[in-house]
Amino acid sequence: MAYVLGFFAADGYMTVNKRGGQFWCIQINDKELLKQIKTVIESDHKISIKTKKRVHLSYRIQIGSVEMCDDLRQLGYNERKTYSLSIPNIPNNCFNDFVRGYFDGDGNVWTGYVHKERETKLLAIQTVFTSCSEKFLNSLKFKLDAFDINKGVLSKGRGNYYRLTYSINNSLKLYDFMYNSLGTSRLFLKRKKGVFEKYIKMRL
Repeated sequence: MAYVLGFFAADGYMTVNKRGGQFWCIQINDKELLKQIKTVIESDHKISIKTKKRVHLSYRIQIGSVEMCDDLRQLGYNERKTYSLSIPNIPNNCFNDFVRGYFDGDGNVWTGYVHKERETKLLAIQTVFTSCSEKFLNSLKFKLDAFDINKGVLSKGRGNYYRLTYSINNSLKLYDFMYNSLGTSRLFLKRKKGVFEKYIKMRL
């Protein structure tokens, strides 16, 4: 569930309708991952398809549950979590699942050559977490420091968001933390994990 909580922190939201009904939702582009999340939370709710002009298909699961919404609020989430996002109090042995879930929702990994003008180019990898909440990324940085994943650089993006960036050595530590030490969850986006693995193979 820590992975689902991390993914919800990135790409989920809660709503309360005019009748007082309470819902929490996750909307993503990867249908297979959403099906796996649905299995983990033991839901029989339908996955709906969302379409917009000139935008790829996305898939959504919406669950009506006052109890589950109250649980999310107790963990620090609310209907306006974009700017008030916080890291919930979860056991250390589940924190890698939470980080992987958040990374799959609001993270990115890039690999390529830098210093191309030099005689010897450098094959690099960079891992980035994004959020509209500077406080959240500061907390994430502090927590990752405790797992010896350090030297993260927190910066303001061009829009109304912040970036927490890790370079080569700590990106590899993040890979090991998120994937080689899988905790209670086996969930992950294959394409993002694949970028790390492509980089590792290219270094050999």
